[in-house]
Order: sequence, then C-alpha cells, then structure tokens
Amino acid sequence: MATQPIERAPLRESLAIQIRILGALLIREMLTRYGRHNIGFLWLFVEPMLFTLGVTALWTATKSVHGSDLPIVAFALTGYSSVLLWRNMPSRCIGALWANLALMYHRNIKVLDIYLARLILEFGGATISFTTLALVFITLGWLEPPQDILEIVGGWLIIAWFGSALAIWLGALSHESELVDKLWHPFSYLMFPLSGAAFLVDALPKFAQEAVLWIPIVHGVEIVREGWFGEHARAHYDLGYVLPFCLVLSFVALIQVRKTARRVVPE
Repeated sequence: MATQPIERAPLRESLAIQIRILGALLIREMLTRYGRHNIGFLWLFVEPMLFTLGVTALWTATKSVHGSDLPIVAFALTGYSSVLLWRNMPSRCIGALWANLALMYHRNIKVLDIYLARLILEFGGATISFTTLALVFITLGWLEPPQDILEIVGGWLIIAWFGSALAIWLGALSHESELVDKLWHPFSYLMFPLSGAAFLVDALPKFAQEAVLWIPIVHGVEIVREGWFGEHARAHYDLGYVLPFCLVLSFVALIQVRKTARRVVPE
C-alpha cells in the first residue's frame, strides 16, 4: 500500500504562521516580564535608557578620559548603548528554554522561536533607548547630529548579529549545563572593558590595537562611532573578519539549537 505524501504548507502560509507565533510569544514575554502595572512594557526601553543616562552622568561628572577629544556625552551614548545590546541578549536567552518547556507541547512552536522572541525584545528595547536618547541630546544641544546614519545602522546591526548568535548558542548550551549561566556573568563583566565602549582603538598602543581587534564587538562599536563622528573618530575595523566570524558563530548556534531540540522533554 502506497503511503500518502506529506502535504507541506505553502511558503507564504508558513511565514504567516511563523509571524503569528513570534507575535504571540512577544506579547507573552512582555506580560510575563513587565506585567500590566506601573508603565508596563514601557520598561522595555526605559530601563536601558536609565542605565545609559546613569553612565553618561557619571562619566560627565568625573570628567573621564577616553583617549580622544570627542564629547563625553556622545562617547558614553554610543559606547554604553552598544554594551546593553550585546550583553543583555545572552542574559535573556540563557535558561529561557527551561522557563518555557510547557510551550513545547504546541507543534508549531520550536526551540528557536523562544530565543528569537526574547532577542527581538532586547533588540527593540536597546534600539528605542539609543534612538530616543540621541534625539533628546541633539535637541538639547548636547550632541551633534550623526555624520552617516546608514553606517551607524550597519555597525548597530553587526553588534546585534554577534549578540544574537552568541545568545542562541549559549541559550541552547545552558539547557544542557548549568555552568553556562554561572560562567557567563563573570565573563560578560570581563568583556565590558574590552568591548570598545570605554576607549577608542586609535588611542591604544599598536600591540593593544592588534589584540582588541580580535574581539568582534569592538569592530561594531568602531563602525557606529565612525558613522556618528565621521573624520573626528579614526576607526579601526575589518569587515572581512567580523562578518565571517558572526556567520560561523550563527552556524554553530543553529547546530546547537538543533541538537538541544532533539533532547527537549516538554513539562
């Protein structure tokens, strides 16, 4: 007896289903994380805004030296906003699957959907925070308008790509080992001073420049600052390194997700 072929939904229908799934997960995540009290989901971008404002005020009050004559407000905004982008993504994805195992009973919800919903939230919150603060500072005259908005967007997306790939990989790994959660926090603190948020690569000695440019995040931050300050910030970055790095990391992350998905037992 011949078996009936499995009918697959058309691409457009599959895409519509995927969008509905992510939309539902986004709403669920916002309600779970922020609730309906006080300002609710507005905390999504108010929280990173408060962090960035705090660091900007601290750096301004202490007259911190960052190795250039760039305005400290602009330097802090472009630097610390990028930290919130890449650092919060893994923090939200690590252990995320354990908290959503019940959803795995639904046929259309996959492991990757859990991570994507959280990543979209973090990306949206950090981007809205960065954009809002930039507009406020420009309006107040504390910040000059950017020289090249498209370059800023490109650098921002590179940071987000790296953070997302790293988050998915660590999130999938954390479902198999609790060590991931315990090691990520100290590692992320160590990475903060090396991420390029608090220095310009051009201000470092030659040997230090070569060392920090092995860190992918630094390239994205340098691109963002070049897009904002133009010729006033001599940027050092290599797209031929950072883009293949993010691509390989994404491939490794997806392999780990597939491996983890085979071992998931819904609760």
